[in-house]
Amino acid sequence: MKKLLALTAAAALATAGAQTTTTPVNAIPATPISTGLSGVELGLTGGYAGGLSGEVFLHVPNVAGPFGVKAGVAFAQSDRLDDNYSFGGLGTLGDLKRDFGLTETGSATVFSLDGTYALGQVAPGVNSLVYAGGRYGLFRGTITSPDVNESTNYASSNFGIGAGLMASYAIGSNLSIVGDLGIDQFFGGAVTVSGASNDAGAAEGIYRQPGTVFKARIGLKTGF
Repeated sequence: MKKLLALTAAAALATAGAQTTTTPVNAIPATPISTGLSGVELGLTGGYAGGLSGEVFLHVPNVAGPFGVKAGVAFAQSDRLDDNYSFGGLGTLGDLKRDFGLTETGSATVFSLDGTYALGQVAPGVNSLVYAGGRYGLFRGTITSPDVNESTNYASSNFGIGAGLMASYAIGSNLSIVGDLGIDQFFGGAVTVSGASNDAGAAEGIYRQPGTVFKARIGLKTGF
């Protein structure tokens, strides 16, 4: 009888020990959820920046904690010539465009270098950052006379500063929609004239410095 009780107690202890140390064989470890792109980001956006505009940018996030570096080049239509400028007895530039068919074109090429600061997720799935830095712009305005097929070009190179906010939403493992809202402020620069007329004095009157430029663009970015 004593032997039977001893065997029963030993079996009970062995069963309890096995139950407390058993680990499920089919347990599935938790998988971390990705919150956005990582590594270097390449983006392409389009929208408005003083005119129809597009930008290509390269962003290196997390260079030092939440701080990163972004470089970009943007192209835009740019109205640099004042339609109210008077050519004396001939009338204003607007008059000449209306009555004699003169055409006006303008463009801007802006290079940017910014520091960025990641704000993290501001809404489910939406990552954001702020940026600020320097600008260098090449601006140009051209008047063309259809009768003689001659053009006069007015141009300036302007340094500036800028800042803005970018927000992105992942639509794939390596692709995000990105929006960009910002403002650039350019400082005055010397105006050069070439072509049919080289009147530098008149250039100061007809040519408008770029000044403040608001921008709003949307596009895509990918990481690699």
